[in-house]
Order: sequence, then C-alpha cells, then structure tokens
Amino acid sequence: MPTPVLTIEQMRRWEQATWATGKSEQEVIEQVGACLARRVRELTRRGDRILILAGKGHNGDDARCARPHLTDREVVLVEVVDPATALAAVEGELSRQPALVVDGLFGIGLNRPLSESWVALITRVNQAGARVLAVDVPSGLDAEQGLPFGAAVEADLTLTLGAPKTGLLATAAAPFVGRLEVEPEIGLVPCSEHGVLEWVLPGDMRDWPPRRPVATHKGSYGHALLVAGSLGFHGAAVLAARGAQRARPGLITLLTGGRVYESVAAQLQAVMVRPTAGEVEYPENLTALLFGPGLVGPEAAGLLKSALVPAWRSLPVPVVVDASALDALNSRQAPPRDAIRVLTPHPGEAARMLRVTPAKVQQDRLGALRQLSAAHGDCWVVLKGHQTLIGRSEGPVRVNSSGNPGLAQGGSGDILAGYLTGLLAQPALQADPLRTLTAAVWRHGAAADRLAADRPNWISEELVEELARV
Repeated sequence: MPTPVLTIEQMRRWEQATWATGKSEQEVIEQVGACLARRVRELTRRGDRILILAGKGHNGDDARCARPHLTDREVVLVEVVDPATALAAVEGELSRQPALVVDGLFGIGLNRPLSESWVALITRVNQAGARVLAVDVPSGLDAEQGLPFGAAVEADLTLTLGAPKTGLLATAAAPFVGRLEVEPEIGLVPCSEHGVLEWVLPGDMRDWPPRRPVATHKGSYGHALLVAGSLGFHGAAVLAARGAQRARPGLITLLTGGRVYESVAAQLQAVMVRPTAGEVEYPENLTALLFGPGLVGPEAAGLLKSALVPAWRSLPVPVVVDASALDALNSRQAPPRDAIRVLTPHPGEAARMLRVTPAKVQQDRLGALRQLSAAHGDCWVVLKGHQTLIGRSEGPVRVNSSGNPGLAQGGSGDILAGYLTGLLAQPALQADPLRTLTAAVWRHGAAADRLAADRPNWISEELVEELARV
C-alpha cells in the first residue's frame, strides 16, 4: 500500500509509538545509517571521495552511522556544531570536489530562522556545485511548509525516512529537495497515521496487473477507441496508439483526421486506423474511449463538440479526456454516477479549466485537483507535472514518485493518455480505477527513469519501447 504523507506531529507520534514498544532510537539510527550507505554506494563508485556533513542532532547521527558501511570509499566526516568554526574545513573539503556530499546538518526538528553563520555555510555548500544527498530533509528547509528558514541546502536527492513530510511536496520546496525518495523500512513499528496524500512506492506495483488466465482471448481484454490526430499533429495520434498497445488491450481502434489518415495508418500495424469525417461511430464491443491527443483546428473542434460531450454525459464505458479536448468540457456536462471519467491536464490546461493562472495551480495542486474533479461530476483527475497527483474530489490522492525532467518533451503526455486508456479498456482493471491510474502513471515515469539512467538524450519514441521493460 502507498505510504501516507505525514505532518511533523504525525511523524513524532509514529516515533513515540515505536519507542513505547521498547525499541531504542539508536537501533533505528543504525538501520537508517545502513540504508543511507546503500544509497550512497548506488550513487558513487569504489574509491570516490564522500563528504559527510554531520550536525549535532539525529540527522547527524544518521549520517555518521553510514560511514562504517562505506569502507571502499574515501569518506571524510566534518562535524558541524559551530558553523562559523567549521566553515573553513567545509570550504577546504568542497574545494577537493567530492563525488557526493551527504547533508546531515539539520532534520525535521528545525523550526526557527537560521543565524547568519549557518546561512553562510549552507550558501557555500550550494555554491560548490557538488552533488548532494540530503538525509530526511534538506538542511534549513521547513519540513512542514516547504520554505527555507533563511537558506536551505539545494539537494540533488533527498532520501526521506519512514514517510514523506508535507513540506517536501510543496512546489516551493522542489529546488531544495531535488528528487525525493522514501526509505520506508527504518525499523519503526507499522504506521497507524493517515493523510490525504499517499506516496506511491515501487513495491506497490508488485503483482500488478494480475496474471491473465490461460483460457482467455482478445475479447477478454477490451476494445479501446482513440480519437486523436489532425493536420500537423498526426504524431500525437501515433504515440497515443503505441502507448495503448503497451497496455495490451484486446483491440485498439484509432479514429483520426481524414487529411492525416494515410500518414498515421502507415506507421501502425496491429491498430485499426480509420478516417473520421466529423463524426464518431462506436464499436459494439467498446470498453474505453480517449479523446484529445493532437486534436487541433476547426475540423477537430467540430468533432469534439458533436462527439465528446455526448460521450462524456452518457457512455457507460471509461472516457479519458486529454490535451485540447479538455477545453471542450464544462461543469454542466455531468457524467453518469458510476461511470469512470478521467481528465489528464498539465498545470497550464488545469489553469485554463479553472480560469486561474498556472502559478495558482502549482501553489495548491491538491486544491486544483479537487476543484476540477468536483466541477466535472467527481471524475478522476491525473494532474500531471512534477510528482503527478491522481485522485478526485474526495478520498485519498496518490502522489507519483517516478519520472524525471526528461518527460518535459512533446509526445510523453500522448503516450501516457494512450497507455492508461489501454489499461482502463480491460474489464478486470476497471474495478479499481485509482490503482489502475496510479500504476499507469508510475510505470510511465519509471520507464523515463530507466531511460535517463541509460542515456542523457532519450526521446518520446524510446519511451514507448521502454514501457515494455518496466
């Protein structure tokens, strides 16, 4: 199950519940040290120079406990109690260009502005340009609100312990947190705390999707219909179709603009491609429908007006709306009560739908998701971007943990729209839409992470191929 995103108070209660069982803080610190060392080893090579900056609190203890597990690295530990006194030592070590800096200066207990000497030391760490791994929270960052206490370490990776803290997910915190990873197994008792936001762990994808029974056929896995592509945007239709193929529904039909039909059909084999002349004919065995990728221009606008709104309001099958098709919906078009409806906006599209600025959406992404869902019949919303959110107007909202900035390129959203539609087309995967949508988003991001680890300049076409390996 995904792990809850916790406030500082909730994290403290979880820790106190652990100490009440007789487990000592030192046992947990030693386990954290081993986990931290394992991640350091993954980020570095034998013989690399590692600089550990350890404060006087438990974060410093966590960082110190990693050192004995790094015997094949050149580890330098700088104890930072008085920042003014330690600054010269820190500057000297940074000048030697360590392969990695481990930030263990402050933890979640920091609740006041930093002194000038602390600001100076943290600023020097940031100016060094070294790769930084922050332990639990970047030092100087308010783990509750996500704002710096005068200054905060700009980490490349934050390995937070037990569960994510609310402030680490704030948009304003992103430049300091870098990539956020969670180490859930640190020796605490099972967590009984709950939150609205739930962080998706890689382990949550185990045993999903369920194994396909032996005695099945393509009719068992649904028929996805994609309405996508127009002049100048035919590639979006192709990528959406290929994304749907990676989900492996039984059948896929793609309706595309007549002027791009030949270009699209020539690039697809197993997908049934048909031209549309301003109307949509639904197959009798239809099990999911996608509108949006590459639907641009007057011809597409007419199609959306005549077909999307009736489908959204009446079709019993899942309907996914993406890209420019989002602008064709309004709050008066309520879907059937139990129908699966999905919106997949990026922040700019969400802002247009809510008639606010993208900055406003980013300031309160959870609130934006809730508003969009409530305005469109309690539909599911996949609010894309850094740490994509999946949820609706009430209930839990999942926070995606996979993906990287490489996804910020044309085509990646088209692939995701097709992929999640292909999954929702399968009757067995419609019973739990939240899990299906969560899995689609996580696997899409995980494919991007695999590509980023292998090559720096991957493109969207390669993302489709990598989905096959996640």
